[in-house]
Amino acid sequence: MKSGLQFDPVEALSHLRAKDEFMARLIEQVGAFSLKPHRTNNLFDALLRSIVYQQLHGKAAATILARVHAVLAPHGGPTPAALRAVSDEKLRAAGLSRAKLAAARDLASKCEAGAVPTWREARKLGDDELISRLTEVRGIGPWTVHMLLIFHLGRPDVMPTGDFAIRLAFKKLYRKRTDPKPEVIIKHARCWQPYRSVASWYLWRSLDA
Repeated sequence: MKSGLQFDPVEALSHLRAKDEFMARLIEQVGAFSLKPHRTNNLFDALLRSIVYQQLHGKAAATILARVHAVLAPHGGPTPAALRAVSDEKLRAAGLSRAKLAAARDLASKCEAGAVPTWREARKLGDDELISRLTEVRGIGPWTVHMLLIFHLGRPDVMPTGDFAIRLAFKKLYRKRTDPKPEVIIKHARCWQPYRSVASWYLWRSLDA
């Protein structure tokens, strides 16, 4: 699809409204579904972005990512070869922590070795297979791959229960007295299938309201 989404948002909203009255009210409150996947043809760059953004606020992460891109630019931009050509000192000065630098180095190495699929290959792989392959990279866990699936690949049915904001929003929306465990959210989310990514997006937006 031209939007970058691998599903029809109109159909997704119709399904969620019909299956879950709480979600229906949340959709009405938040408004139109406006997710537009980040456009890229470079899986390395997308994963590098995810690594940089881990445990940081958006503005701080964006600043660091821009500095990293600037350091890589003279060597051809955000590619494994460019990262290999830049010293640890320059990447640390751009804002990468030691842990994120190690993760970025491992990502570049595994991309060059073919362990990480190309962008074209990734688009053809199922969610579970991508999670299995990409979590072999240092510093990349299921949460990072879930974000890639939703915000880069536009997949319809991802349920990131490891995300703190999702758990918080679920607790508020369904008026839970205690913090919901992942299995509780997964059980409830069966009614959202095959559009759990859309439901997750609305849960995130509910915290912005």
